[in-house]
Amino acid sequence: MVDKLKISSIAESGNAAETFQAMLNPESLSHEVGINYTDDSCKNRQPQGNNGKKVELSGYQSETLKFDILMDATGVVEQKKAKSIAQQLKSLKKVTYDYRGSQHEPNKVKIFWGTLTFQGRLSSMSVSYTLFNSSGTPLRAKVSLSFKGYLSEEEKEAEAKKSSPDLTHLVEFKAGDTLPQLCEKIYRDSRYYPDVARVNHLASVRHIRPGTRLYFPPLVK
Repeated sequence: MVDKLKISSIAESGNAAETFQAMLNPESLSHEVGINYTDDSCKNRQPQGNNGKKVELSGYQSETLKFDILMDATGVVEQKKAKSIAQQLKSLKKVTYDYRGSQHEPNKVKIFWGTLTFQGRLSSMSVSYTLFNSSGTPLRAKVSLSFKGYLSEEEKEAEAKKSSPDLTHLVEFKAGDTLPQLCEKIYRDSRYYPDVARVNHLASVRHIRPGTRLYFPPLVK
């Protein structure tokens, strides 16, 4: 069975995660990254005759993920439970767009498809209705989605720090990795893996999806 693209809300304390599953997988994905630089040529005068500019790294731009998904209510695409286009859009918006009063913002989400795991927030949604029945009810739609990458404060702190067992780390789990192996690499001791699993709310240490970001806290002395 082909895996379907899934968009899951990131669970806040006391709130269960909700998931939207695409009826049909995207034909393509656009994943964009960027780097910002500052031009200090005005601040730092170059010697006469030298037109070189001093360019320095100022930071990384948020990653962007874009894709289209198709929604169908004609009955051509098999569904466990038939849903209208309006119902399918409502389910998608509930996970990605609707304002959450307890959080004072829409959900942060994780997107899963194949080896891809992307964490971010919805930045835009555009719906094009492409087929209607005789009464004007939409039967098919194309939904164009764009997401901006998101990191929690802990994850930002982890990415900014150097490698050390006494500092916070953020590691992307890759195919072939194991949690004990990563603990050995970071802490120089594989026995910390149950603690790392607990901090990351992992249901299983044996079935971690490649692309998952894992938070490794500093050792407590």
